[in-house]
Amino acid sequence: QVQLVESGGGLVQAGGSLRLSCAASGRTFRSYTGGWFRQAPGKEREFVAAIGWSGGWTNYADSVKGRFTISRDNAKSTVSLQMNNLKPEDTAVYYCAAGSAGSGSYAKWDLYNYRGQGTQVTVSS
Repeated sequence: QVQLVESGGGLVQAGGSLRLSCAASGRTFRSYTGGWFRQAPGKEREFVAAIGWSGGWTNYADSVKGRFTISRDNAKSTVSLQMNNLKPEDTAVYYCAAGSAGSGSYAKWDLYNYRGQGTQVTVSS
């Protein structure tokens, strides 16, 4: 069993930065793909970024490429999302997830067995 807790959300002006962290419990975390998803009010949940269990691959949504960076530290059981040059359209609840999604299926929410409760990110214009 893996439990995930996000932190680092908040209010920031457009062009600013935030770093989201996801702390995982359970020794099996290091064997799972880590992912970040987000959901804005009135919109469907969408994929943001994913990282393989060893950090050997990463993938990003086109809307965040070049601005967001996902990383992980298996020794500390954490997955992080560095978000730079934030835009108002990045406003959403961000969810950390872990699961068996592979490099070809990383954007599928249903393949992430474990999910956090979410952290709010608000970007003002």
